Amino acid sequence: MAILPRAAGPALRDRLGAMPAVVVTGTRQTGKSTLVEHLVQGRRRYRSLDDFDVLDAARREPDVLLEGPDPVTLDEVQREPDLLHAVKRAVDRRRVPGRFLLTGSANLLLMRRVSESLAGRASYLTLWPMTRREQLGHGRAGLWDELLAAPDEEWRDILAAEPDEAVDWRAFALRGGFPTPAVEMRKAVDRSVWMDGYVRTYLERDLQDLASISALPDFRRLMRAACLRAGQLVNQTELGRDVGLPQPTVHRWLNLLETSYLLVRLPAYAVNRTRRLVKSPKLYWGDTGLLLHLAGSTEPGGAHLENVVLQDLLAWRDTRLDRVELGYWRTAVGEEVDFVIEDGGRLLPVEVKASARPRLSDTAHLRTFRAEYGGKSRAALLLHTGSALDWIAPGVLAAPWWKVI
Repeated sequence: MAILPRAAGPALRDRLGAMPAVVVTGTRQTGKSTLVEHLVQGRRRYRSLDDFDVLDAARREPDVLLEGPDPVTLDEVQREPDLLHAVKRAVDRRRVPGRFLLTGSANLLLMRRVSESLAGRASYLTLWPMTRREQLGHGRAGLWDELLAAPDEEWRDILAAEPDEAVDWRAFALRGGFPTPAVEMRKAVDRSVWMDGYVRTYLERDLQDLASISALPDFRRLMRAACLRAGQLVNQTELGRDVGLPQPTVHRWLNLLETSYLLVRLPAYAVNRTRRLVKSPKLYWGDTGLLLHLAGSTEPGGAHLENVVLQDLLAWRDTRLDRVELGYWRTAVGEEVDFVIEDGGRLLPVEVKASARPRLSDTAHLRTFRAEYGGKSRAALLLHTGSALDWIAPGVLAAPWWKVI
């Protein structure tokens, strides 16, 4: 099967040309090994810490493992975080761009056992599950760059130029973005079998690399409870009450899920002008297919469409050199905007509706946000599941979700 290009490919090549070490992280099975083995050109030595001999060498003689004239790729480096100290020593002895390419199935910067961040020596890149356009072979995320670069009044024309082919968002959400179930498998039962094996491997092996947890049934119940709260504010006390766990345990286990890139906590955009704002994060998942599998659901709802849009935004954000910030906005009286993109001091509010017929009332909170932030806010996007593409209210463009992502 042909290897599909990834949005992170050009970003990875740019970083390899500038920094002596590049660290590519993301949850297992997002395609990191394929990216570094097949999409990075040039001769490299490849070593995976999933190989027990390589893992043993990393623990006993890490400096020897890194020696040699050729650049080195080290896969699943989270299995021996102390190897980063050897990489630091090697970089300090000989600083050559692209010399080390490391991958890991956990956010190394959030792992307690990682004491070496390679600050000033490494660039970090996150590989998220495949976007819709990556699955189609386009090697990119949605049209966020184009929209940010263009004047607001040109947005409709930009999106109108996209192919007019409606996409079943429910089928896409159930399929998710892991390459194997999303691209290679056609039957729902096959994807379910794959997801079940993925969860089992995560619980019985990958999780143990991060922390020693013996109560795996409790951990799995917490995962399911978190899935049922997708798109909601994080309330660790309520979660603990539902699954019979103390709040400190819930806090620690949610951190582990976030470190594994399975869980995403979206921060609030909390710059206050005239209103009191909610500042708690909202809870989402790194892959909507896995979210629905864990929740035991075959009927995606509005929160799952939000999760689909967030997956695309994360994949887009984390390939950019110019960092943008993502958040949501909510007031104490319940006015809410699903996503706020902050780029260069300007704000782009995005609302997501699992409705084929967007109405003027759906724009109320977007209009409130734009009035609140005045000239700092750009026009707003109302993404929906229908086919209408038009300015539904002053400064609010209603667009099919598949036109944008």
